[in-house]
Amino acid sequence: MALVPYDETHLGGMQKLHKPSSVFSFANHTIQIKQNWKQFGVAAVVWDAAVVLCTYLEMGDVDLRGRSVIELGAGTGLLGIVAALLGAQVTITDREAALAFLKSNVQANLPTDLQPRAEVKELTWGQNLASFSTGEYDFILGADIVYLEETFADLLQTLDHLSADHTVILLSCRLRYERDQNFLTMLKGIFSVREVHYDPGNDIHIFKAQRNNRKGEL
Repeated sequence: MALVPYDETHLGGMQKLHKPSSVFSFANHTIQIKQNWKQFGVAAVVWDAAVVLCTYLEMGDVDLRGRSVIELGAGTGLLGIVAALLGAQVTITDREAALAFLKSNVQANLPTDLQPRAEVKELTWGQNLASFSTGEYDFILGADIVYLEETFADLLQTLDHLSADHTVILLSCRLRYERDQNFLTMLKGIFSVREVHYDPGNDIHIFKAQRNNRKGEL
């Protein structure tokens, strides 16, 4: 999610954020995501970074079938929904205030037989991490979650807690400001980090991170 001021008069690239829903096609499914900028702000719209990471996952370089995945800062839930459609068992997380909205999108877009693959769960970075087991997840996903400098330490603590040697972290984002580069520097203090994809049309980078003592490929 990106921190953008709300302005109804601003059109162009922002116009799509004010629509009540957006429609996407991934994993042979049509996905209709409800949006509600006025009520929930940045947590309730689909950002380009989520779409780019969904496309990257669908390309097939990452096999999510039967893998355990957690998404951080899920917002509308598009990324977690796509991961479930691609065969993962997904824990889709956000702060408590966003959960009802998030859950409604997940339930509306996963077929009944696939809904057991997705659990919506509260996670505020840096808090109550004991309720999430270290090493439980094969993949940690985050789309546009690097934007508020005051959350960086909590986000890093959360990534550190959730990760085992085998865990692959995939983060998609725009590098808007120097502080975003600062987060990457902080991330490299714990993990081996490299860029695995760049979408020039949307100016979105995807970074892969794993613990420094394991540098295996996806």
